Amino acid sequence: MRKHLSFTISSPLKFKEALLEWSKKNQKIVWLDSNGHSDEYGSFDAVLAISEQTDKSRIGLKNIDEINDFIDKKNDWLFGYFTYDVKNELEDLVSNNYDGLGFPKIHFFQPEKIIALKGNQVNFLYLDDYAQEIEGDYTQIEAIKKSQKVEKEQKQSVHIKLRIHKDAYFEKLDKLLSHIHRGDVYEANFCQEFYSEGTSIDALYTYKNLNTISKPPFASFMRLDDKYLMCGSPERYLKRNGQTVVSQPIKGTAARGLNEVEDKKLKIQLGNDEKERTENIMITDLVRNDLSKSALKGSVEVKEFCKVYTFEQVHQMISTIVSKVPKDKNPVELIQETFPMGSMTGAPKISAMKIIEELEETKRGLYSGTVGYFDPNGNFDFNVVIRSILYNATKKYVSFSVGSAITAKSNPEKEYQECLLKAKAMRSVLEGS
Repeated sequence: MRKHLSFTISSPLKFKEALLEWSKKNQKIVWLDSNGHSDEYGSFDAVLAISEQTDKSRIGLKNIDEINDFIDKKNDWLFGYFTYDVKNELEDLVSNNYDGLGFPKIHFFQPEKIIALKGNQVNFLYLDDYAQEIEGDYTQIEAIKKSQKVEKEQKQSVHIKLRIHKDAYFEKLDKLLSHIHRGDVYEANFCQEFYSEGTSIDALYTYKNLNTISKPPFASFMRLDDKYLMCGSPERYLKRNGQTVVSQPIKGTAARGLNEVEDKKLKIQLGNDEKERTENIMITDLVRNDLSKSALKGSVEVKEFCKVYTFEQVHQMISTIVSKVPKDKNPVELIQETFPMGSMTGAPKISAMKIIEELEETKRGLYSGTVGYFDPNGNFDFNVVIRSILYNATKKYVSFSVGSAITAKSNPEKEYQECLLKAKAMRSVLEGS
């Protein structure tokens, strides 16, 4: 069904840059990049999936039944996303908040061409109908690599507006804390949108800038016709490899220091912060419970617990939970049993989702959803869509959202400042500062 052909490349970083440039003429693009982060669970350093959309049968799968049917019958690759609002199909929930972006709830496609990088090897996996194009495409990409010039800085200054202003944010947090003190919920991830209307941006250029300043392990660029995702995510939602399932929730954030001494101090403080550790512990327990729904008895294990990792913009506290599932476990069911990811909802999950839906002003859509792939063997890997810019070119609407976990020990001013810290990278890229 697919032709495989590999080449050895001399400069993977330059090849990646050329590959992205070469891909931009296509209507459907999913690009996943680890940015060189070492990860024992990763399958690729980076992977590109594209479709020219010439065959109408491959336009896209837009619901769970279609995805299941494809996986059962086709045994091929699917790339795409689940928005946060898929929760409404999995539970008795609704989303009636404002949506300026208009992304479909689910969208996956079967790529005509897949190009995967691992070390100094690039592997082309093309559908048989396109196999004769592999060597020509490789030659084109190499030509772009050799002719690449330093990209001129574009004047891009987007005026960002806040959907929830500071006073309203504090009022909403007071209501959320009342729910927590009553025992309705222990923790809830409350999010707010930053947006711009009547705005046009160069999506690929914006992604490159965001990726340069963030260099996250689960970066992604996605184009689906007129809709774009520029994602600087540090978080894996869920990966399956054979019988092994891995989730790596993030809870706990601290700023980077101005110098090495201050940076080390802030990292240690995060690791010892009682409130931040409490957030992480609650979500780790929630993920353990989610994975146990289909895990083989006694196989759920916390491999890393509240470990602090350092990224370009922030320090983050991450836990790694692993389980084993039956060989014949349906891959889509694993998503259904664990979605949405606990790090973006709270605990208990259903109560948290109901409360945050009431308090948030906008529909989350793809934000706090997930982008990734299913492979022909039923394996998959999906990130968490955070630290991301979303863009609808037709509506000229640009949006990014940020949030923080609220617990009984939360200080509203500190939570607000954490949101601004998380917004810094996206805002600086869009505002040109």
